Amino acid sequence: SPLSAVLHAQRQTMANSSAITQFLLLAFTDTRQLQLLHFWLFLAAYLAALLGNSLIITIIACDQHLHTPMYFFLLNLSFLDLGSISTTLPKSITNF
Repeated sequence: SPLSAVLHAQRQTMANSSAITQFLLLAFTDTRQLQLLHFWLFLAAYLAALLGNSLIITIIACDQHLHTPMYFFLLNLSFLDLGSISTTLPKSITNF
C-alpha cells in the first residue's frame, strides 16, 4: 500500500543520519613554519571578525536611528557570525 511505502521510506531516512563532532586540517601539520603561519593567519582572521562584529553590534545597539528591521537582521547576522566563528576557528587553530 502507498502508506506502508511512505512509512518504510521515512524509517530509512531517519535511520541514516550522522553527526560530525570534530575536524582536523592535516595539510598544515607538516612543518613548524606552516603551523606558525597557520596559527597567526587564523588568529588575525578571528580577531578581525570579533572586532568587526562587535563594532556592528555596539553601533546598532547605541544609535536609535539604526533600530529598523534591516539593522535588526544585520545585528542578528553579526551574532550568528560571532557564534559560528567562535566555534570553528579556535578549533582549527589548536589542530596542529
